[in-house]
Amino acid sequence: MAAPTILVLQGPNLNLLGVREPEVYGSTTLTQLQQRLDLLAAELGVRLRHVQSNHEGELVDAIQIAAADGCLGAVVNAGAYTHTSVALRDALIGTALPFVEVHLSNVFARESFRHVSMMSDVALGVVTGLGAAGYEAGIRALVETRVG
Repeated sequence: MAAPTILVLQGPNLNLLGVREPEVYGSTTLTQLQQRLDLLAAELGVRLRHVQSNHEGELVDAIQIAAADGCLGAVVNAGAYTHTSVALRDALIGTALPFVEVHLSNVFARESFRHVSMMSDVALGVVTGLGAAGYEAGIRALVETRVG
C-alpha cells in the first residue's frame, strides 16, 4: 500500500526563497526547503507532493487534483494570495481538503493588509513566523490528526 500523500502548496514568489528579502523569509531556498520536508515526511511515513506556482488557477487545479487523488491534506503557503484569493478558499472548502495554513514570516508583525487571511477560518490550524519549522509543524499536525 502506498504511503499517504500530503500536498505542499506554495504560492507566488515562493520560488524566490533564499533570494527575496532574506531578512524576512530567510536564506533557505525552495529546493532546500523541499528536501528538508521530504526527509521529515519519510520519517513520518508519508509522501509529499510539492507544487509552487505564481498563477492562481494552477494552485486551484493542484488543490482539486490532490483532493481527487485522495491526498491526506495540504500544507498551504499561498503567499500574497492568502489575503486576496476567494478562489483558493473556495477550492479548499469545495474539495473538503484538510489543510494547515503556513507563513514563513510573522504576518502580524508586518503590514496590516497581511493580517487578513481568506483561509485561516477554514484551516485546521495556522502557523506563522516560524520559518521552515512552520511547514514541519503543519505536516506533523496533518499526520497526527489524519493518520492517528
